Amino acid sequence: MNTYAAVLEWMYHRLPAFQRKGAPAYRPGLERMIAFSDYLEKPEQKFRSIHVGGTNGKGSTAHLMASVLQASGFKVGLYASPHLIDFRERIKIDGSPISEKAVMAFVQNHQPYFENQQLSFFEMTVGMAFSYFANCSVDIAVIEVGLGGRLDATNIIQPVLSVITNIGLDHTEFLGHTLEAIAVEKAGIIKPQTPIVIGEKQKETTAVFIKCAIAKKAPITFASDDSIENFKSDLEGPYQQKNIQTAVHALRRLKAFSISEAAYKAGLENVIPHTGFLGRWQMIQRAPKVVLDVSHNTEGFRYLAKQLKQETYQHLFLVMGFVKGKAVRSIIENLPEKAIYFISKPDILRGMELNEVKAELKTLPRDFRYFQSVLDAYTSALEQATAHDFILVCGSTFVVAELLQNKTSQS
Repeated sequence: MNTYAAVLEWMYHRLPAFQRKGAPAYRPGLERMIAFSDYLEKPEQKFRSIHVGGTNGKGSTAHLMASVLQASGFKVGLYASPHLIDFRERIKIDGSPISEKAVMAFVQNHQPYFENQQLSFFEMTVGMAFSYFANCSVDIAVIEVGLGGRLDATNIIQPVLSVITNIGLDHTEFLGHTLEAIAVEKAGIIKPQTPIVIGEKQKETTAVFIKCAIAKKAPITFASDDSIENFKSDLEGPYQQKNIQTAVHALRRLKAFSISEAAYKAGLENVIPHTGFLGRWQMIQRAPKVVLDVSHNTEGFRYLAKQLKQETYQHLFLVMGFVKGKAVRSIIENLPEKAIYFISKPDILRGMELNEVKAELKTLPRDFRYFQSVLDAYTSALEQATAHDFILVCGSTFVVAELLQNKTSQS
């Protein structure tokens, strides 16, 4: 493994990766991660951290918080997943991705351990991030939960603050089939005597969080109860207002970090240049207008549908694909009937086959068109659209990732 490409190839194919394989690669439990931390000499204890979980908005909230902390002059680590174009997006300090050299060195130095202990791709990535942040002496790191919370590999940290944005029905095969059950898993990131901020009050989950917080003597607040001034952000979409409110409310509970109003303003208005955030209502072309969004569950698409109502266009084209296990019919029922749907399978093992998608959608009154690849679907939509039309690429992180990777390779 003498090149960065060779190291990536090894990681993707030798370590179980949920991002690509789904359920067969899901490895819940903290035993391996605790042992890995011990082997690495507990790097997560060498910097302060904020833990951010939830069903929707946790990525945006984590990036909003990191940007504000950067604007305040702190050295800020940011761990997020999955990546869209390059693996290094997962691990950043002050918006700069970890270097290819650092990725290679970490994998090469610890490869025998990964293989002998049968670590997952995600566990390896979390350990790499924690070691990198410790070695670079960050002031604080914002750590996004991967899946769930209680058994997620990131949950070995002892943060100064925990954040849960909201609860929705996603990854139900792992986390439970009710909002209450999923809330119990997400509440696993609440730590003893550590402030916990909940983004949204939901009747099905509020009692779960309060009960857990009381048991752990963790001060709990709900961002939706707070009156936050109307901050602006370069993250577009009305659904981002909830994330902004959660981020600001949470940061104001960081007693050890002084953040000025000017830093809030600068941080919130410059999330993309500060952090390199991609795929959230990201416009890549104006005529026709083309927007990419990684929304991939029913709750996410309810927010997306509200945003679409604010757009002006002649015709709407939706380029979509899904991973197995998603409630495809429920997702599309949130979207306009007067639209043309260009549907394909994302190029990963977890991608939902077109015959499965067709079976779910066969009685739904929409104009569905099916394609062999994401690029074919997007190209067809682009060919049919005029300057006054709107193209939305969505349905899965991997649909957006394929399109961005193709554009990057062509540039």
